Amino acid sequence: QVQLVESGGGLVQPGGSLRLSCTASGSIFFIYATGWYRQAPGKQRELVAVITNGGMTTYTDSVKGRFTISRDGPKNMVYLQMNSLKPEDTAVYYCKVDHGDRLGSRLDYWGQGTQVTVSS
Repeated sequence: QVQLVESGGGLVQPGGSLRLSCTASGSIFFIYATGWYRQAPGKQRELVAVITNGGMTTYTDSVKGRFTISRDGPKNMVYLQMNSLKPEDTAVYYCKVDHGDRLGSRLDYWGQGTQVTVSS
């Protein structure tokens, strides 16, 4: 089992910044990729950004140039730096890892989410 804990959410004014953190713990063998997702009220959960074990990154179009995903492998931590925040970025942000165990099985693990509210 892999446990994920997100932190860093909160209330910020439009144009402001926040840095989210995702810490993985437990029986970690190999993390193929870690992603940040978000879900706004009444909407489906959507992918925000992903970083692979090799450091490749992907972003959804609406956050390109404003958000940066990064990782600290030895600490099993992934960050999401969010700049120039907009009201439409308001959502619960979730961390997900694509994990493989020593038997070759792959599972997705999700965190509990952290609320980000962008409002004046």
